[in-house]
Amino acid sequence: MLDTLNPEKILFLDIETAPLWPDYQSIPEYMKPFWDIKAGHLKKTETETPEELYNKAGIYAEFAKIICISVAYFHGSTLRVKSFSGHDEKNLLEKFATLVKSFFKNNDCYLAAHNGKEFDFPFIARRMVVNEIPIPQPLDNAGKKPWEVQHIDTMELWKFGDYKHYTSLSLLATILGIPTPKDDIDGSMVASVYWLENDLDRIVRYCQRDTITVARLICRYKGLKWPGEESIVIVP
Repeated sequence: MLDTLNPEKILFLDIETAPLWPDYQSIPEYMKPFWDIKAGHLKKTETETPEELYNKAGIYAEFAKIICISVAYFHGSTLRVKSFSGHDEKNLLEKFATLVKSFFKNNDCYLAAHNGKEFDFPFIARRMVVNEIPIPQPLDNAGKKPWEVQHIDTMELWKFGDYKHYTSLSLLATILGIPTPKDDIDGSMVASVYWLENDLDRIVRYCQRDTITVARLICRYKGLKWPGEESIVIVP
């Protein structure tokens, strides 16, 4: 697959998510029992409480929202990067869906993300359902055969068939000689940066660095020169 993969036909992406509510006390009463049940499955010791485990809510689409989607695509000699972010999840998802439909107008393109098949792609689709947004064809896998799914996962490529192996984007970038994107915050800090620091711009920059790294990984897998900082263009 990598031999025939054209990087210009790939829309690279990364998402950042945050819990729907800033803390356990803010969860609406009608939703709190559901989180309590979820927390019961998550706890590793008998003493852990749903409140203590609420910092994990951001990775579950039933209890979290997308606050940023960054995409990147090759255009000539440049890698163009664009972000959709904000407190209005429906608005940013609608804008993202419009871009996806435009990029896939010839239906021969791919979405690429690190651990995208387990996290980014299904998370986006689930939140689109919640927000009553039609799911773009590349994200709708219902009834598709495995070879019809237009998804590339840079972590899956690194597994080489080893289904139990997990490698973070930061670690993989480091060992392959690609600048690590984790030079400011990491995923575990996003919720506090969003809810406590109210610094969405910082989260967007972090998301963009991850997306750029995914694009560089694909180039590295293909034996191509990956784009340097001088080749990256941030699109408003």
